[in-house]
Parts: sequence; C-alpha cells; structure tokens
Amino acid sequence: MWHHKLVKSKKNVNMEKRKNKKLTCALLMMLFFTGVLGLTGCGKKTDALEKIKDLEFTVIAEENIPEELLSTMEGKKETGFKLTFQDNGFLYICRGYGKQETGGYSISVDALYETENAVYFDTTLTGPQPGQNDDKKQSASYPYVVIKTEAFDKPVVFE
Repeated sequence: MWHHKLVKSKKNVNMEKRKNKKLTCALLMMLFFTGVLGLTGCGKKTDALEKIKDLEFTVIAEENIPEELLSTMEGKKETGFKLTFQDNGFLYICRGYGKQETGGYSISVDALYETENAVYFDTTLTGPQPGQNDDKKQSASYPYVVIKTEAFDKPVVFE
C-alpha cells in the first residue's frame, strides 16, 4: 500500500508540473499581448488641432512696435494684413482689417493658443454703434491690433 501512495504522488507531481507549465504559458501569452497592445498605441493620441495651452500676450501700443514691423504694416494698411514678426526672443502677431469708412471700430483678441503643430490667433472686428459717429466728421480708419508673446518655432494660423 505504501507503494501505491508513492505512485499516486508521482502522478500528482506530474499533474502539478503540467499545471505549472500551462499557467506559465498563459502568463507569458498575457504579457506578450499586453506588450503588443501597449506598443500599438492603444493610448490617447494627441490631435494636431487640439489646444495644448492658452498663451499669454500683451497688446502693443503703436509707439512700442518695432520700426521694421511698423513700416511693413503701413504699406499694407489699405487692404488689411496678417503678419508675424520675431525680434529679441518675442513674436509679434498683427491683424489689420484694412480701410474702414469711419472710426469707432474696436478689435478683440478672442484666442491665442498653442497646438501640437501651430499657434492659433483669433480676433474680431467690432463696428461702431449706430449713431456713434453721427456728430463727428466721417473719416476713414485703419483698425489693427498687434500682440507680443514669447517666440515659437511654429507657424501662426489666423482664424
């Protein structure tokens, strides 16, 4: 009878070895597939148009605009312009709306933000309120805005 128990024990040992092999094989397969899924990019992908962050900027008065940029703006003021200019580690972004029949216009900067591939700049021209210029001589204006921000090695997209 003792011999019978020994044989049974050998069977149990063999069964446990097979069980361990199956378990090891299953674990290796799980690790393999986990690695493959990780390498194939099942994570979140960044959209090239997705905003990374809003950018800080300062609206620049005419007397603080670099001479070279001011000269370029002057030459394009009749038809409007979308310009960028880099100087001393800063990026100047300019939007001019061309000749308007009257004064009283304002420009708001609606957005300045960075994406993976570009810097986006969005402005809105708001016209004078009805009756705002009735008592003044009607003279043409050339509304524009110039902002200053840190320099980037990305193109600027005007929206």
